[in-house]
Amino acid sequence: MPIIKVENLCKSFGSLNVLNNCSLSVEEGEVICIVGPSGGGKSTFLRSLNRLEHIDSGKIWIDDVLLDDREHHVNKVKLPKKEVDKVLLEVGMCFQRFNLFPHLTVLENVMLAPVEIRKMPKDKAKELAKSLIAKVGLSQKEDAYPSKLSGGQQQRVAIARALAMQPKIMLFDEPTSALDPELVGEVLQVMKDLAKEGMTMLVVTHEIGFAREVADKVVFMYDGTILEVNTPDKIFTNPDNERTKQFLNSVL
Repeated sequence: MPIIKVENLCKSFGSLNVLNNCSLSVEEGEVICIVGPSGGGKSTFLRSLNRLEHIDSGKIWIDDVLLDDREHHVNKVKLPKKEVDKVLLEVGMCFQRFNLFPHLTVLENVMLAPVEIRKMPKDKAKELAKSLIAKVGLSQKEDAYPSKLSGGQQQRVAIARALAMQPKIMLFDEPTSALDPELVGEVLQVMKDLAKEGMTMLVVTHEIGFAREVADKVVFMYDGTILEVNTPDKIFTNPDNERTKQFLNSVL
């Protein structure tokens, strides 16, 4: 089984159809970049994978476990909450906004989830947090509070915090969209390093250059539908779908 598999996901907000029969498979270690115009359902699709949004219908497998098999909002899968939570702990997420705890230092922000959720001993969590903060290039900022960091630094701390849960999968929802242009590169470099290390990643992004360089596959979404899935070279140089061509002509 792929590490993520979704079939025919549908989601509506009232009369607005946001996802229309979306299907995708992701192999372990793959980097998938999801591109397309705003309002196309990209973020909702991503958030459906870890149940930040509940789908109306469709199926979702994570790490070979069927979590959702829904029809008319009703899930036919009856897993105990403990089992569901165990699977979802393997899915980390990084958002547009950093959402760091302002009253905690960088080190404390990164340590918090392993201690509180994974029940990791504090000394082990501290060691892990320090290594991850070093990984994102911020060892000198361990004792700083979020208000003393730039946007790019805060986003790198947010990535370290997500990695502290030691997930198998990382979801990134436009992680650079809230940053000043000169800060984008430092965040993308951390994500490139993760990709090189074999982390399974799904990235909603407007950074076409990043998708071209890092992605194994690019997904083009429009109007709640996955219109095209292919390699970056194929998507960006010779897409099959006319709407993909129109989008790329407008952004490249």
